[in-house]
Amino acid sequence: MDRPLRPLFPDGYRRDTQVIATVLSADKINPTDVLALTGASAALHISDIPWSGPVVGIRVGRLEGEFIAYPTFEQQAASDIDLVVAVSKDAIVMVEGGAAEASENDVVEALMFAHRSAQPILELIEKMRAAVGKPKKEFHQKSLPAEVKSRVSAIVDGELATATKVTDKKARYDGYSSLKKKLGETLLGELGPEKWLEYEKLVKEEFEERKAHIVREFVLNEGKRIDGRDTKTVRPIMCEVGLLPRVHGSALFQRGETQAIVATTLGTSSDEQKIDALTGERWKRFLLHYNFPSFSTGETKPMRGPGRREIGHGALAERALLRMIPESDKFPYTIRIVSETLESNGSSSMAAVCGGCLSLMDAGVPIKSPVAGIAMGLISDGARVAVLSDILGDEDHLGDMDFKVCGTERASRPSRSSRIRFASSSAQAARRSKASSIKRAWPSTSRTTARSTSLRAIPTP
Repeated sequence: MDRPLRPLFPDGYRRDTQVIATVLSADKINPTDVLALTGASAALHISDIPWSGPVVGIRVGRLEGEFIAYPTFEQQAASDIDLVVAVSKDAIVMVEGGAAEASENDVVEALMFAHRSAQPILELIEKMRAAVGKPKKEFHQKSLPAEVKSRVSAIVDGELATATKVTDKKARYDGYSSLKKKLGETLLGELGPEKWLEYEKLVKEEFEERKAHIVREFVLNEGKRIDGRDTKTVRPIMCEVGLLPRVHGSALFQRGETQAIVATTLGTSSDEQKIDALTGERWKRFLLHYNFPSFSTGETKPMRGPGRREIGHGALAERALLRMIPESDKFPYTIRIVSETLESNGSSSMAAVCGGCLSLMDAGVPIKSPVAGIAMGLISDGARVAVLSDILGDEDHLGDMDFKVCGTERASRPSRSSRIRFASSSAQAARRSKASSIKRAWPSTSRTTARSTSLRAIPTP
């Protein structure tokens, strides 16, 4: 629910907003998650909260070659495509799901089917707002005076253009910090202490806006990215297996400045996880856990249990590998994968997928086919579109889409999870551009180019 709803709040909106979806009754036949998303959207749309919805949650399955909207649990289990799509009137806002090695065309058709299926529900939500909706509260984002904003641009743009091209993440961020300090000292002298205190927070936000603008324009104008790559090139990859002697399988996967060590251990049926869910009890024999310690990004934070991000990334990586796990009658073991992120500069969940696959092979698990994952990005100004392969952390933050795609050699789309963010939630032209460019993102992943790869000691499963 959070991923499709959050980007539609206005930029700068900071007021605490809580959406609660409670299942009051369930027939154990129909899933409730997409209904909760649609209900949350309707509640926000008829409220006085400033929000640029509505959206509708659609689950799409495919049985015997036919797409189904809102499949039952039984139909979902038998489907070779299972997607959850959040749809607005003009665009696709979020996608998450998996498939049995579906082709690019099949997935795109499923997305378009979801968009068509959502339109009657969107019309109904609009009728609800017309009948009982409250007037929306006005929201005006605080902004710097034009003269201060122009001074920020004059002070930082030249040096930012140089700093954003530094390939090493730490050196690049050190450059940002030095430039931000120079900006503060300069404006403190020009504005005086009182005005500086009034504008300090907004100046820091404007610095980030200038950084985003420069990077985005560089990509759209030159076709080049922060680390010098073109839009299709993948960062150098290094893989190694068999590092940990006391586990059944282990692998180190590194892509650029993102590195994860992944371990696979095997157990008996008594190690299966019992799930007590709304639909009843079930047992789970394949588990993947993803950890993201603070040192992986050079930070210091309290060591607590997994957060929402870690749980979500682990679920994504698990979904990517699940369909390649052999059936219990062929391989009667409980399988647990743990991915420890050692260093992160984008796509650490995809490192968990790649490293997880390697560790499964190292453990001798007879997987059906090797799986790899990549994070795709998008930068668009409404008229121009750039689809980016293997995005950095900065490109995730400054871009308009984070689209994670995992697959096999035969069909490179078995699992994906995405969020599409709008630079301006009211920019309809940009939304239409991003909706159409999702089609471009799919084939781009199969045309990526790896600059260098080091692969050692990978056994045949």
